[in-house]
Amino acid sequence: MDFFGAQERARRLTVWLVLLLMMAVIGMIAAAVAVVTLAMVLLDGGQPAVDPLARALDPLLLGGVALGVLLVVAAGSLARHVQLRAGGAAVAEALGGRVINAATRDPDERRLLNVVEEMAIAAGLPVPAVYLIDEPGINAFAAGHTSRDAVIGVTRGAIRSLSRDELQGVMAHEFSHILHGDMRLNMRLIALLYGILVIGLVGRMLLRGMATRRVVRGSRRGNGHVVLLGAGLALMLVGFIGTLCGNLIKAAVSRQREFLADASAVQYTRNPAGLADALKRVAAHAHGSELGATRAEEFSHFYFSRGLPGLRGLTATHPPLATRIRRLEPEWDGQLPEPNTAREAVAATGSSETAAQVRPAQAAALSGGGARPASARPAERIGEPREVDLELARGALAGIDPRLLEAVHDPYAARAVIYGLLMGAEPASRASQRQVLIGAALPDVLAELERLDLPLSEVRPGQRLPLIELCLPLLRQLSVAQYARFRDCLERLMAAQHAPGALQWALYRLVVVGSEGATHHRGRRLSLERIEAAVERLLSSLALAGNNDETRAGEAFREAAERLGLGMTLLPQPATPQELDWALARCRQLSDGDRIRLLDAMTCCVVHDNHVHAQEAELLRAVAWSLDCPLPIAAMD
Repeated sequence: MDFFGAQERARRLTVWLVLLLMMAVIGMIAAAVAVVTLAMVLLDGGQPAVDPLARALDPLLLGGVALGVLLVVAAGSLARHVQLRAGGAAVAEALGGRVINAATRDPDERRLLNVVEEMAIAAGLPVPAVYLIDEPGINAFAAGHTSRDAVIGVTRGAIRSLSRDELQGVMAHEFSHILHGDMRLNMRLIALLYGILVIGLVGRMLLRGMATRRVVRGSRRGNGHVVLLGAGLALMLVGFIGTLCGNLIKAAVSRQREFLADASAVQYTRNPAGLADALKRVAAHAHGSELGATRAEEFSHFYFSRGLPGLRGLTATHPPLATRIRRLEPEWDGQLPEPNTAREAVAATGSSETAAQVRPAQAAALSGGGARPASARPAERIGEPREVDLELARGALAGIDPRLLEAVHDPYAARAVIYGLLMGAEPASRASQRQVLIGAALPDVLAELERLDLPLSEVRPGQRLPLIELCLPLLRQLSVAQYARFRDCLERLMAAQHAPGALQWALYRLVVVGSEGATHHRGRRLSLERIEAAVERLLSSLALAGNNDETRAGEAFREAAERLGLGMTLLPQPATPQELDWALARCRQLSDGDRIRLLDAMTCCVVHDNHVHAQEAELLRAVAWSLDCPLPIAAMD
C-alpha cells in the first residue's frame, strides 16, 4: 500500500467519522426528545393538555434537549482526548499493561522485544515501547498518535503460545497499522465515540447505584426512587442509541483495515504461513483472543483479533478468523493446531530465539561498514518494509558488540551510548566534549561512558543508526527532569564540537526526532520552488558529505537538481547545524508529493556513485524521520 496514499485515506476517513458521529448525535437527540416528551405526558397523568407531537416539536424543548446532548457529547469527547494525550501508553495502561523491562531476562519477553526491535529498524521507525498485558488470550495492538508515542501491546497468552515466526507475523500486522495511519485514526475514534457513550454510562451508573444502595430517606415520602429509576432507564435508552452507533462506526472503520493490515504483514515478511498460523492458534486457544479488562470494549477496534464476545455481524470489529485465514491460505482445510507454548513451538520449528539469523554475506555487509550498492528509487519504499529489510536489520544487530547491545537496554548506559556516538571523531573534540559532560551528566552515566569507551570507539559505519534506534524507548521513558538534563548534555556536546558537520548533525537529529517527534507544520503548505534556498542547502550538504572530490560532489548535486527541475548551485562549504535546522524546518512545510520529490532527489544525490556511505545514509534517515517519512533499511542499502 502506498504510504502517503494510506495516510490520505486515513485523513479522509476521519472526515467521514465526524459526519457519522453527527448522525449518531442527531439520533440521540431524537431519542432524548421522545423520552422527555413521554415523561411529560406521564407527569400530566396521561392526559396532556396539548398534542404530544406538538409538545415534542416545541422549539424550547428541542433546543434545550439538543443543547444538553451536545454539551454532554462534547465534554465526554474532550475529556477522553485530554486523557489520551499521553499517546499509546494511556491505552496500554488502561488495559492493565506494564512496560516490559528492556533488560528483561524472561525468554518470552526477550524474544518479543527482539522481534519488535528488528521490525522497527527494518521499517525505519523509532523502536516503540512494548507493554505486556497479563491476559491468557492471544491478542496484540498498536496504539499512539504518532510513531514517537506509539506502543505495542501484547498479551501474555500470545508470547507463550506463538512461535517466533507467528509472533513476527502478528507484529508485522501491528506495524502496518502504525505505518498506514490506522493507529492515529483509532485514537481519534476513541475520543469521538466516547462522548456519545457517556449518556449511557451515566444511566448505567444510576441503575447500578439503585441496585446496590438504599434510596435516600426523603424518597420514602415521595417518588424519588421512581424518578431516579426512570432517569436511569431513560439515559440507558438514549445511551443505547449512542452505543449501537458507536459499535457500527467502529466496525465499519475497522474490518476492512484489518484485511489490509494482514496483506501488508505478508508483504513485509513474505511469510503468509506465519500470520495464518498465528490466526489458527487464536482459533484453537482455550481463551481465544478475548480480553477481560474493564475497558476492553472501548478499545475493541485496536486489537489484532476480536477482543470481546458478542460483537458479531454488523457490529463485529474484525472479520471472522476463518475468512482471514483463507485469504492467507486459500487451500486451508479447516484443521486447527493443538494448543502449545512458545517453547514447544520453537522446538518444533527449529526457530532461534536470537536476532542474528541472517546470511553471512548480509551480516558482513552491514556490520563491516563501508560502501554498498544502493537502490534506484528508495522514496518508493517509504513506509513499505519487506523481507529483505528484516534480514538486513538482523544482520545489523548481529554485527554490534554484545556489550553495546546490553547497554542500550539500560537507562544509564543508553544515555552513555548516545553521548559516545555524538562525540566527534577528532581527538581534540572528544577531549573537550568529555570535559563538558563531567559538569553536566549524571555520575552513573559518566561511569557507563567510561566503561563503554572501547566498544564505542570500535563502532563501525552502519552501526550507529540501529544503536540510536535501540536507545529510543528508554529515552522516551525518562522523566521530564531527566530528559531536560539529557537534552542539555546533547546541546553541550554539539557546541563543544570543533567543526560540527552534517554527520554529527544527522545523528543529533535522529536522537531528538526519535525521542521528541518531528514538529508538524499546521499552516499553508509550500512548494519546492518557494523553499529553493533550503533545498539547495540540504542537497549541497548531502553531496559534500558523500564526496571528498568537489567535481564528483558537483555532478551528484546537478543530477539531483535536475530531478527537481530547480536551477540551484552547489554551495562550496558544508552547512552548519544551525543552517541545516533552518533548512529542515522549511522542508517540513512541503506537501506529501513534494516531500517524495525531495527524498527522490536526495537519493539520486546519494547513489550518484552507486554507493551509499554510512554518513550519507544517516543524513538521509535524519531528514526522512524529520519529514515523517519512514525509510526502510534496505531502501538505503
